[in-house]
Amino acid sequence: MFAVAMVALSRALGWVTDELLTPGLEGDGVTNNALVRGFLIILGIASIRGGGAIIRRYYLSMAESKTKGTWRSQIYSQYLAQPLSFHRTRPTGELIAHADNDLVVAGMVLRPWAFAVATVVLAILAIISLSLVHWAFGLVAVVVLPILFVLNQGYSTRVAGPAAEVQQAIAAVTGVAHESFDGVMVVKTLGRTDDEVERMRVVSEDLKQKRLVVGRLRAVFEPLLEVLPNLGIIVLLLIGANLIQSGDVSVGDVVGAMSLFSVLGLPIRVVGFFLQSMPSSVVALERIDKVIDLDKPADHSGTVTELPDGPLDLRFDDVRFAHDENVVLDGVNLTVASGETVALVGATGSGKTTLLEIAAGLVDADDGLVSLGGVGYDNLQPQVRASRLGMVFQESFLFAQPIRENITMGEDATDAAVEAAARASRAHEFILETDEGYLTVVGERGVTLSGGQRQRVALARALFRTPSLLLLDDATSAVDPTIEAEILRGLGGHDTTVLMVAHRLSTITLADRVAFLEDGKIVATGTHDELLAQDGYKTLVQAYEVAQ
Repeated sequence: MFAVAMVALSRALGWVTDELLTPGLEGDGVTNNALVRGFLIILGIASIRGGGAIIRRYYLSMAESKTKGTWRSQIYSQYLAQPLSFHRTRPTGELIAHADNDLVVAGMVLRPWAFAVATVVLAILAIISLSLVHWAFGLVAVVVLPILFVLNQGYSTRVAGPAAEVQQAIAAVTGVAHESFDGVMVVKTLGRTDDEVERMRVVSEDLKQKRLVVGRLRAVFEPLLEVLPNLGIIVLLLIGANLIQSGDVSVGDVVGAMSLFSVLGLPIRVVGFFLQSMPSSVVALERIDKVIDLDKPADHSGTVTELPDGPLDLRFDDVRFAHDENVVLDGVNLTVASGETVALVGATGSGKTTLLEIAAGLVDADDGLVSLGGVGYDNLQPQVRASRLGMVFQESFLFAQPIRENITMGEDATDAAVEAAARASRAHEFILETDEGYLTVVGERGVTLSGGQRQRVALARALFRTPSLLLLDDATSAVDPTIEAEILRGLGGHDTTVLMVAHRLSTITLADRVAFLEDGKIVATGTHDELLAQDGYKTLVQAYEVAQ
């Protein structure tokens, strides 16, 4: 619609010039019917052109928004579906760059795409229309328009490599910024503010230089793309003046041809923008595709959709796990009876946290069987397992939300239920002392709370869901030992099975049973007093006692 109307409008302007303007200027007079007819012709064609533009812009805007929404949803879903090993080997800045800048750049070509296609149609129709007026006009179009397209294509080809380097440099800048802000405590503690600023300056300078390369290419090609249509208009004026004198064309024919050439400039610049954006968009889309094409973890959907109510037993049968060539767990066999509290004790690197991550389903064992309530994880639907587990990490993560939201995580709950979970984790008292109680918004990662307070809120979050199995990865390490003892004693009334990593002697002695982990194996189980007969265990807990 747009392309046809553009050409038709130029012909209509030529007719108006010859039939209305020229006679009027020469004093021959113009009838009212002719004026109305000319007005209606221009109005009708302009309306068709405007309608085509409105339809194009509306649907292309919708297409762009929905396509970006689809990409964003796919990227987000893929990231959250990936195992912990994926996130531990990818900088957060890189992931954010994929979900933010790459997505924007990849979508830049969507809106001008149809306009670029329409411009090709417009160019073909313009050549035909100009040739029908006079072959010389058509020859100008045949010469100028292909040159414009060749320049655009040459620019697109030349800018592809530098554009890809710009995208990589943006990811590097994002990564440095994320690390600096996320690690601000380390930066300030070690006095590395100037060093981090310098690190940002280096990657920013690299980005600037790469963008300057793209800018120099734009500085060469874009003026040429701007000036060529105007040169074509000048040539048409010179040729048209001679043809008017010879009587081969009318003044209206020249006006119509010049008006058509004048409007060709914008569409061709859009094609230039389209081709200019294409290399960057292709590179960005390739980066997005790499995320979308990631293999999702194996489907352990299972068939079991229900588990018995109350505390559930947890069992590891010959569980093995390795990071590359480094064996972390080597044939672990352990049973935690329902309602029992078992403390995992072992030296750093013995595999305690990894065992808990396998129990939580965050990491898949390389071999062996893990079962909850007598049902193997391969046969248990992940949603069912997640609904019956609660895990609290040593580094407690809180969202920049009210404390209540951090406990409920958006689930419907009564104030009494939230308060009961907070009382069990010994968080209720200090929550009431904050400015707005349970509605107090904590900072990002919960930085407005102390380490021990964050741990207690995280524990309340786990207890709120009344888990059948509670996994604690040194989750009370920042809590005062007296409060820790109250918390652990209180867990007995929550009707749950507990497997916890413990480093404090006071914590270990509160457990029903202790599992001693050494070199990736459970070498002994029993009460604390029974395990003191083991030299390795005795040496380790004595070191814990000295540390306290």
